[in-house]
Amino acid sequence: MDKSLALLGLVDSGASYGYDLKHRYDEVFGRDKPIAFGQVYAVLARMIRDGLLLTLGEEAGAGPDRKRYAITEAGRGRIRAWFVTPDVPAPELAGNLFAKVVLACMLEEDADALLDLQRTEHMARMRELTRAKQSAPLIDAIAIDHALFQIEADLRWIDMTSARLSDIRKEIRHHG
Repeated sequence: MDKSLALLGLVDSGASYGYDLKHRYDEVFGRDKPIAFGQVYAVLARMIRDGLLLTLGEEAGAGPDRKRYAITEAGRGRIRAWFVTPDVPAPELAGNLFAKVVLACMLEEDADALLDLQRTEHMARMRELTRAKQSAPLIDAIAIDHALFQIEADLRWIDMTSARLSDIRKEIRHHG
């Protein structure tokens, strides 16, 4: 996910302070991985530089002055362009699981056991997410659906790779 565009979209929903944006981001997008305050302010500074945001002035507070951010027309255009630009599917060929399987085959480790362990972990996570979805608000439910579909794709890959392990081992030995 593009954190910059997510933050820009949050500002588009109404002018806000950096502190409030960080907390709103964490609430909506960063539950498992909150965004750092420093990253928020660096992104906001870049968006001001790029003409996507502007500050509506500063207010004195107990700490440093607080800046209120608002989106510009260019910022709104950027968000609208983002909405109509499909994301390119990007399978992670160099992901951890892929690397583990290839290395296990290269090193003559038990790739079957590795895949079985990963399958078990994926299935446990699916059960956990399915339980969470039952009482989740709609916005959380669609996020959970996305995670479930990703896990299903991983499980299909695990099954296909398990069925091909002997061929993978042969190919690796032939090239190694």
